[in-house]
Amino acid sequence: MTRQKIYDISVPIFEGMPVFPGDSGVQIKPFHQISQGDTANLSELRLGSHAGTHVDAPLHFVEGGKSVDQLPLEVLIGEARVLDLTGVEGQVAPEDLKAAGIGAVTRVLLKTDNSQRLWRQPGFCKEYVSLSNDAADFLVASGVRLIGVDSLSVERFHPDVHHVHEVLLGASVVVLEGVDLGGVPAGDYQLACLPLKIRGGDGAPARAVLIEP
Repeated sequence: MTRQKIYDISVPIFEGMPVFPGDSGVQIKPFHQISQGDTANLSELRLGSHAGTHVDAPLHFVEGGKSVDQLPLEVLIGEARVLDLTGVEGQVAPEDLKAAGIGAVTRVLLKTDNSQRLWRQPGFCKEYVSLSNDAADFLVASGVRLIGVDSLSVERFHPDVHHVHEVLLGASVVVLEGVDLGGVPAGDYQLACLPLKIRGGDGAPARAVLIEP
């Protein structure tokens, strides 16, 4: 019996991990400890809703948009295509997506050079590969319902106008940020991406995996 390979594309949550500048840092503190005479170990967590591998809900940039607990499961789970965009610098353009073989897909994840540096060096790198405005427009026009990126933001660092987020989330495209695709070959997979069900949340950390067909 052949076993399907499962790629865990989510990153560990830990104190000192890179976070987007201005966001809350991660703190994990012991609250109860067996070593201190308590009956069980229990930790207190403090982290932003967009720490590590996480999902952006429309509410993140759209006033009155859907919150993370309202996202449809049929978008978060299903067939997905990983595109190899390693070597692309700066911003990903529609031509890059077409050349990588995006085709007609509902869910697409972009593997860039971010996966080899974002989680493998200390601190936050502002020079990450991101989506261009035209690429965001192209994805919406193509009917994509979930876009995954291997950076902490789908958009370039501190743009004057948040066109990429506003266009994608305004069209109810689920944005999955902060995945690690370093060990994942390009191709088609089954994606399972389940963010924490935070009532009224603008986003939430998620465990995301890719399963070979």
